[in-house]
Amino acid sequence: MTDMGAFRTAVTAWAAGGPGSPAHDLADRLLLRTAVLLEGPSDAAAVEAMAARYGRDLAAEGVCVLPMGGAMSVGRYAGLLGPSALDLRLVGLCDEREQDFYVRALKRADASPQGLFVCAADLEDELIRALGVRTVTELVEAEGESRRLQTFLRQPAQQDRAAHQQLRRFLGTKAGRKIRYGRVLVEALEPTRTPAPLAGLFGAL
Repeated sequence: MTDMGAFRTAVTAWAAGGPGSPAHDLADRLLLRTAVLLEGPSDAAAVEAMAARYGRDLAAEGVCVLPMGGAMSVGRYAGLLGPSALDLRLVGLCDEREQDFYVRALKRADASPQGLFVCAADLEDELIRALGVRTVTELVEAEGESRRLQTFLRQPAQQDRAAHQQLRRFLGTKAGRKIRYGRVLVEALEPTRTPAPLAGLFGAL
Protein backbone atom coordinates (compact mmCIF):
# COMPACT_ATOMS: atom_id res chain seq x y z
CA MET A 1 0.00 0.00 0.00
CA THR A 2 1.32 3.46 -0.88
CA ASP A 3 1.60 6.09 1.83
CA MET A 4 -1.35 7.95 0.27
CA GLY A 5 -3.35 4.74 0.28
CA ALA A 6 -2.41 4.27 3.93
CA PHE A 7 -3.62 7.80 4.66
CA ARG A 8 -6.98 7.12 2.99
CA THR A 9 -7.32 3.93 5.02
CA ALA A 10 -6.43 5.77 8.24
CA VAL A 11 -8.97 8.53 7.57
CA THR A 12 -11.69 6.00 6.77
CA ALA A 13 -10.99 4.20 10.05
CA TRP A 14 -10.98 7.53 11.91
CA ALA A 15 -14.32 8.49 10.36
CA ALA A 16 -15.70 5.15 11.55
CA GLY A 17 -14.73 5.95 15.14
CA GLY A 18 -11.12 4.79 15.26
CA PRO A 19 -8.10 6.77 16.47
CA GLY A 20 -7.02 9.90 14.64
CA SER A 21 -3.30 9.69 15.36
CA PRO A 22 -2.40 7.50 12.34
CA ALA A 23 -4.04 10.00 9.98
CA HIS A 24 -2.31 12.92 11.72
CA ASP A 25 1.09 11.22 11.47
CA LEU A 26 0.66 10.34 7.79
CA ALA A 27 -0.61 13.82 6.92
CA ASP A 28 2.54 15.31 8.44
CA ARG A 29 4.81 12.79 6.70
CA LEU A 30 3.15 13.34 3.31
CA LEU A 31 3.10 17.15 3.68
CA LEU A 32 -0.58 17.13 2.81
CA ARG A 33 -2.24 20.47 2.15
CA THR A 34 -5.48 19.61 0.30
CA ALA A 35 -8.12 16.88 0.44
CA VAL A 36 -10.42 16.27 -2.54
CA LEU A 37 -13.72 15.00 -1.11
CA LEU A 38 -15.56 12.70 -3.51
CA GLU A 39 -18.70 10.64 -3.09
CA GLY A 40 -17.29 7.32 -4.26
CA PRO A 41 -14.59 5.35 -6.08
CA SER A 42 -15.90 6.05 -9.60
CA ASP A 43 -15.43 9.78 -9.02
CA ALA A 44 -11.94 9.08 -7.66
CA ALA A 45 -11.09 7.02 -10.76
CA ALA A 46 -12.16 9.90 -13.00
CA VAL A 47 -10.21 12.50 -11.01
CA GLU A 48 -7.07 10.35 -10.97
CA ALA A 49 -7.38 9.73 -14.72
CA MET A 50 -7.75 13.47 -15.31
CA ALA A 51 -4.66 14.14 -13.21
CA ALA A 52 -2.74 11.74 -15.43
CA ARG A 53 -4.07 13.53 -18.53
CA TYR A 54 -2.82 16.84 -17.12
CA GLY A 55 0.53 15.29 -16.19
CA ARG A 56 0.01 16.10 -12.53
CA ASP A 57 1.25 14.04 -9.59
CA LEU A 58 -1.33 14.98 -6.99
CA ALA A 59 0.36 13.08 -4.17
CA ALA A 60 3.61 14.96 -4.82
CA GLU A 61 1.61 18.20 -4.69
CA GLY A 62 0.26 17.30 -1.25
CA VAL A 63 -3.22 16.51 -2.56
CA CYS A 64 -5.19 13.46 -1.41
CA VAL A 65 -8.11 12.20 -3.51
CA LEU A 66 -10.52 10.78 -0.95
CA PRO A 67 -13.69 8.81 -1.79
CA MET A 68 -15.97 9.02 1.25
CA GLY A 69 -18.25 6.06 0.60
CA GLY A 70 -21.35 8.19 0.10
CA ALA A 71 -22.43 11.82 0.08
CA MET A 72 -23.92 11.59 3.57
CA SER A 73 -20.40 11.17 4.99
CA VAL A 74 -19.26 14.65 3.97
CA GLY A 75 -20.01 16.24 7.35
CA ARG A 76 -17.90 13.69 9.18
CA TYR A 77 -14.97 13.90 6.74
CA ALA A 78 -15.05 17.69 6.57
CA GLY A 79 -14.97 17.86 10.36
CA LEU A 80 -11.95 15.56 10.56
CA LEU A 81 -9.95 17.01 7.69
CA GLY A 82 -10.86 20.70 7.80
CA PRO A 83 -9.70 23.66 9.92
CA SER A 84 -10.78 22.20 13.27
CA ALA A 85 -8.71 19.01 12.92
CA LEU A 86 -6.09 18.24 10.24
CA ASP A 87 -6.47 21.76 8.84
CA LEU A 88 -6.36 20.68 5.20
CA ARG A 89 -7.88 22.80 2.46
CA LEU A 90 -11.05 21.07 1.28
CA VAL A 91 -12.23 20.90 -2.32
CA GLY A 92 -14.54 18.44 -4.01
CA LEU A 93 -17.28 17.44 -6.40
CA CYS A 94 -20.94 16.87 -5.61
CA ASP A 95 -24.22 16.31 -7.41
CA GLU A 96 -26.62 19.24 -7.71
CA ARG A 97 -29.27 17.56 -5.56
CA GLU A 98 -26.75 17.31 -2.69
CA GLN A 99 -25.19 20.77 -3.01
CA ASP A 100 -27.01 22.35 -0.06
CA PHE A 101 -26.08 19.41 2.16
CA TYR A 102 -22.40 19.76 1.22
CA VAL A 103 -22.39 23.51 1.74
CA ARG A 104 -23.92 23.18 5.21
CA ALA A 105 -21.43 20.45 6.14
CA LEU A 106 -18.46 22.53 5.02
CA LYS A 107 -19.67 25.59 6.88
CA ARG A 108 -20.16 23.56 10.08
CA ALA A 109 -16.52 22.48 9.72
CA ASP A 110 -15.45 26.14 9.26
CA ALA A 111 -14.35 25.24 5.72
CA SER A 112 -15.05 27.38 2.67
CA PRO A 113 -17.56 26.04 0.12
CA GLN A 114 -15.71 27.93 -2.63
CA GLY A 115 -13.83 24.77 -3.61
CA LEU A 116 -17.02 22.79 -4.20
CA PHE A 117 -17.84 22.06 -7.85
CA VAL A 118 -21.30 20.87 -8.77
CA CYS A 119 -22.36 18.29 -11.37
CA ALA A 120 -25.91 18.62 -12.72
CA ALA A 121 -26.82 14.96 -12.17
CA ASP A 122 -23.52 13.25 -11.44
CA LEU A 123 -20.02 13.09 -12.90
CA GLU A 124 -20.89 10.22 -15.25
CA ASP A 125 -23.70 12.30 -16.72
CA GLU A 126 -21.31 15.23 -17.22
CA LEU A 127 -18.82 12.98 -19.00
CA ILE A 128 -21.47 11.41 -21.25
CA ARG A 129 -22.75 14.85 -22.26
CA ALA A 130 -19.21 16.08 -22.94
CA LEU A 131 -18.30 13.09 -25.12
CA GLY A 132 -21.67 12.56 -26.78
CA VAL A 133 -23.82 9.44 -26.99
CA ARG A 134 -22.13 8.11 -30.12
CA THR A 135 -18.62 8.31 -28.67
CA VAL A 136 -19.64 6.74 -25.36
CA THR A 137 -21.42 3.92 -27.19
CA GLU A 138 -18.26 3.30 -29.22
CA LEU A 139 -16.21 3.23 -26.01
CA VAL A 140 -18.57 0.67 -24.48
CA GLU A 141 -18.22 -1.45 -27.62
CA ALA A 142 -14.42 -1.11 -27.50
CA GLU A 143 -14.54 -2.39 -23.92
CA GLY A 144 -16.24 -5.56 -25.18
CA GLU A 145 -19.68 -4.77 -23.77
CA SER A 146 -21.69 -4.20 -26.95
CA ARG A 147 -23.94 -7.22 -26.39
CA ARG A 148 -24.56 -6.31 -22.75
CA LEU A 149 -25.46 -2.75 -23.76
CA GLN A 150 -27.88 -3.89 -26.47
CA THR A 151 -29.56 -6.31 -24.06
CA PHE A 152 -29.90 -3.51 -21.52
CA LEU A 153 -31.36 -1.09 -24.08
CA ARG A 154 -34.08 -3.60 -25.00
CA GLN A 155 -35.44 -3.62 -21.46
CA PRO A 156 -38.93 -2.05 -21.24
CA ALA A 157 -37.81 0.36 -18.50
CA GLN A 158 -35.32 1.97 -20.89
CA GLN A 159 -37.66 2.67 -23.78
CA ASP A 160 -38.85 6.10 -22.63
CA ARG A 161 -35.44 7.38 -21.51
CA ALA A 162 -33.21 9.66 -23.55
CA ALA A 163 -30.10 8.00 -24.98
CA HIS A 164 -27.67 9.70 -22.59
CA GLN A 165 -29.85 8.66 -19.64
CA GLN A 166 -29.82 5.06 -20.88
CA LEU A 167 -26.02 5.09 -21.00
CA ARG A 168 -25.81 6.59 -17.53
CA ARG A 169 -28.08 3.85 -16.20
CA PHE A 170 -26.03 1.19 -17.98
CA LEU A 171 -22.84 2.35 -16.30
CA GLY A 172 -24.43 1.78 -12.90
CA THR A 173 -25.87 -1.69 -13.51
CA LYS A 174 -22.83 -3.80 -12.60
CA ALA A 175 -20.47 -3.62 -9.65
CA GLY A 176 -17.22 -1.94 -10.64
CA ARG A 177 -18.47 -0.68 -14.01
CA LYS A 178 -18.74 2.96 -12.94
CA ILE A 179 -15.17 2.85 -11.64
CA ARG A 180 -13.93 1.33 -14.89
CA TYR A 181 -15.73 3.85 -17.09
CA GLY A 182 -14.77 6.77 -14.88
CA ARG A 183 -11.27 6.20 -16.20
CA VAL A 184 -12.27 5.21 -19.75
CA LEU A 185 -14.47 8.26 -20.35
CA VAL A 186 -11.93 10.73 -19.00
CA GLU A 187 -9.15 9.23 -21.12
CA ALA A 188 -11.30 9.78 -24.23
CA LEU A 189 -11.96 13.48 -23.54
CA GLU A 190 -10.54 16.20 -25.71
CA PRO A 191 -9.02 18.87 -23.43
CA THR A 192 -11.48 21.48 -24.67
CA ARG A 193 -14.42 19.20 -23.80
CA THR A 194 -13.62 18.70 -20.12
CA PRO A 195 -16.85 19.12 -18.10
CA ALA A 196 -16.92 22.42 -16.22
CA PRO A 197 -17.05 20.89 -12.70
CA LEU A 198 -13.99 18.73 -13.39
CA ALA A 199 -12.09 21.58 -15.03
CA GLY A 200 -13.00 23.84 -12.11
CA LEU A 201 -11.77 21.29 -9.59
CA PHE A 202 -8.37 21.03 -11.25
CA GLY A 203 -8.16 24.77 -11.61
CA ALA A 204 -8.56 25.00 -7.84
CA LEU A 205 -5.81 22.50 -7.03
